[in-house]
Amino acid sequence: MKLLTFQRDGAEHLGALATDGHTVVALAAASRARDGQPARATGSLVELLQAGPAAFEHAAGLVEWASGPDAAPEATVPLAEIELLAPIPRPPSLRDAMTFETHVINSFRKGTLARLAPIDALAERVLGGRRSLTHLLMRGFYAQPPYYNASTAGIVGSGATVRIPRYCKVFDYELEWAAVIGHEGADIPTGEALEHIAGYTIFNDFSARDEQARAMRSLLGPGKGKDFDTGNALGPWLVTRDEIPEPYALTMAARVNGAEWSRGSTADMHWTFEDLIAHVSRSETLRVGDVIASGTVGLGCGLEHGAFLKPGDVVELEVERIGVLRNLVAT
Repeated sequence: MKLLTFQRDGAEHLGALATDGHTVVALAAASRARDGQPARATGSLVELLQAGPAAFEHAAGLVEWASGPDAAPEATVPLAEIELLAPIPRPPSLRDAMTFETHVINSFRKGTLARLAPIDALAERVLGGRRSLTHLLMRGFYAQPPYYNASTAGIVGSGATVRIPRYCKVFDYELEWAAVIGHEGADIPTGEALEHIAGYTIFNDFSARDEQARAMRSLLGPGKGKDFDTGNALGPWLVTRDEIPEPYALTMAARVNGAEWSRGSTADMHWTFEDLIAHVSRSETLRVGDVIASGTVGLGCGLEHGAFLKPGDVVELEVERIGVLRNLVAT
């Protein structure tokens, strides 16, 4: 299923995308219309995930019924008429990792080596493999998957306006995707981690690059380079794991005002979501609804191209088998 959260009449509702791709089944309303009462697990996506397989089967049955001839009109709403929120508007936690080797290399050369970057790239081509200065200084990336705890406040969904923070002069997108935890656990072995993933969504980690560069000099983290209202966009929905049997073979693309700026593949992840879950869950419980983002695919942001966003730009991130996350940039 493709599960989503939408806002209508000032309230949040849990929905599922119908098979036509243009209609949303409002699960609580569908349950009232078919069964005479809303099901216990139709209040939010986290509630549904916590309720387990039986609740998912019930939701799938509602979607099938709402698409049939006996459906009540109040059970569905056109996708074009609702405001999409993030699938989980307030996740218990949001961790953003760095898993794509090419992005790490490109970002280091652009941000740290600067004018020495061409020389370092030449050294890599001549000497081969991981013999460049960049690879030497990136040893930590290969030792364990790096991540930081991102803000869970002010997360927006597809269709929302993302506002450039007033202190930012260099605004950027990041082409990412994310896994959502559906089964709680701690000290999860890599070989069991897949069973803890409920599904996948798209993530745009909007970034104030000039502020991020200043903050990173402290060696503590991106700080206000990432933490600002509307800076994290998730969506358009959560695609359950059964719909994506081969998650590490998906094409990723980013478009700005309809022109493609980035293209990559989930196949290029050096660290998988299973690696991340095993690492993050060491002596720490991952909770239902926690979001773990992949970090940026190689050539998946403006920093790597030397091109950045401006007010009025429309940014679309697309991941195969998931959909399109679309946001308008404004001041």
